[in-house]
Amino acid sequence: MKNIGLSGGIGSGKSTVSKILTNNGIPVYDSDSRAKLLMNSSVELKDMIINHFGIDSYINNKLNKKYISEVIFNNQTEISKINSLVHPFVFKDFNNWKKHFFSNYVIFESALIFETGSYKKNDFNILVVSDIKERIKRVIKRDSVEEKDVLIRIKNQWSDKIKIPLTDYIIENISFQETKIKVKKMIQELNNKFQ
Repeated sequence: MKNIGLSGGIGSGKSTVSKILTNNGIPVYDSDSRAKLLMNSSVELKDMIINHFGIDSYINNKLNKKYISEVIFNNQTEISKINSLVHPFVFKDFNNWKKHFFSNYVIFESALIFETGSYKKNDFNILVVSDIKERIKRVIKRDSVEEKDVLIRIKNQWSDKIKIPLTDYIIENISFQETKIKVKKMIQELNNKFQ
């Protein structure tokens, strides 16, 4: 079974591509939602987060997302720290998850495949790209945030210029209908490649 990475900057449409893949019967592991689940369910991971970020990291045994966001916001050292704590648990969870499938490949969806270097563990990597203005508009609408906040989040991720040479396949997300066609074409190519 091959591991295929799926990534894209904030607002690029990575989740849209992921949904299209899922609707076409491709197993997709959503690392962001699994990471949130693990941060609330793994006693070991909770202890590690509290040891580094303090007792305020959890309220009533649930991750204090507001507090963690404030601590790591625009702080590259703390962003790297939370990632270094969470990612080993995510990869272990992913390896257990994929045992339930009998397909030729599974998709590992993550916003930070390139930044963390985990793209090197994959057999193939897909990058979703989109116009920066469109990305900003999407995130403002989706998260009800201001443009300056979106720009900070974009700044904390690698630019597409850095990621493109490291990826195997690029999907430019302009409109849903076009992207749907592109993803179906990609699935055919993946099926031929990894049969």
